[in-house]
Amino acid sequence: MIKLVYGALLSTAMMLAASKNNLMAQTQTKTSMEEQNNHSIIFYKTIEINGQIIFYREAGQPNKPVILFLHGFPSSSRMWQPLLEKLSADYHVIAPDYIGFGHSSQPAADSFDYTFDNLAEYISKFITQLSLEKFILVQQDYGGPIGMRIAEKHPEKVQAIIVQNAVSHKEGLSSLWNTRKAFWADKEKYYDAVKKNFISLEATRQRHIGSTPTPEKINPDTYTDEYLFLNKPGMADIQLNLFHDYQSNVNLYTQWQEWLRKNQPKLLVIWGKYDPSFTVAGAWKYKDDVLEAEVHIVDGGHFALDEAEPEILSLMQNFLRRIIIEK
Repeated sequence: MIKLVYGALLSTAMMLAASKNNLMAQTQTKTSMEEQNNHSIIFYKTIEINGQIIFYREAGQPNKPVILFLHGFPSSSRMWQPLLEKLSADYHVIAPDYIGFGHSSQPAADSFDYTFDNLAEYISKFITQLSLEKFILVQQDYGGPIGMRIAEKHPEKVQAIIVQNAVSHKEGLSSLWNTRKAFWADKEKYYDAVKKNFISLEATRQRHIGSTPTPEKINPDTYTDEYLFLNKPGMADIQLNLFHDYQSNVNLYTQWQEWLRKNQPKLLVIWGKYDPSFTVAGAWKYKDDVLEAEVHIVDGGHFALDEAEPEILSLMQNFLRRIIIEK
C-alpha cells in the first residue's frame, strides 16, 4: 500500500516537474520570439545636433554588425525601408535623413550652409553621437559623396562599402551633366531655368523612370511624393544650393580614387543600367581602384530598388556573408 502511495506521489511530482519545465520552455521560446520580432521592427527616432534635428530609422540588435544607409536626391531614408526590414534580423541597420531632407530639420537656404561638406559633417557627428564604432556603408547618389567624406575621415570605422549608382569617377557622369556644369559656372544666370526644371513633375518622374523598358514596375508614389517634397515652400532653393555645390564632389573624385586604391575596402557595386544621369562606365571604374571589387549591373534605373529589389537584396546578403565582419 505504501509503495502504491509513494509511486503515485512520485508520478505526480514528475508530472508537475515536466509541466513546469514545459511551461518554462514555452515562456523562453515566447520571450525569444518576442525579442526577435522586436528587433525586426523599424523604429523612427530623432536626435539633435547643433540645434538641428536628424531623423533616422533603426532596427536590429545592437550587438549585430552595423549597416549605415545613406540616401540620394531627392529621396530620404524611406527609400531603404524594404532593405531595413529584410536585413534587420542579421544586422543592426540605421538610415538617417540629411538636413534638408525627409523628416530632418529643413532650415531656410539663407540660414544654413547647404554643402556636401556640411551635410557630411552632420552625419559624422550623428555617427559619433550613436557611438557607431564600425559599420558597413551603403550609399546611393548623394550618399556617395557624403559616404566618401566619412570614409576619408573615419577609415578605421568602415568595414565595407556598398555602392548603388553613386559616382566617384568622371566617366560615370552622363551627357546630362554638360548643361548642369553651366549652372555651376554661372549660378545667377541659370538659376531660374534650372529651378523650373528641378521641381517639375516630369523631371522628378524621369529620375525614377530613366530609360527602363518596364516603367509599369515603378510605383508612381515614389516620384509624386518627391515632387510634393520639392515643391514645399523654400525647398527648391535649399536643393539648388546643394546641387550647385555638387561640383565640389567632382573636384574630389581623384582624391577618393586615391583613398580607394590605398585602403582597398571590401567593395560591392550595384548599378541600375537605365540611369539617365550616371553611366554604367562609372560602375566599372571602381575596379580600376579596388581590384577585388564586385560589380553587378541590374535591370533598374537610378533608384534601382524600384525595379530590382529582390536581386539587390540577394547580392547584398551574399556579399555580407562572404566578407569577414567584426562588431
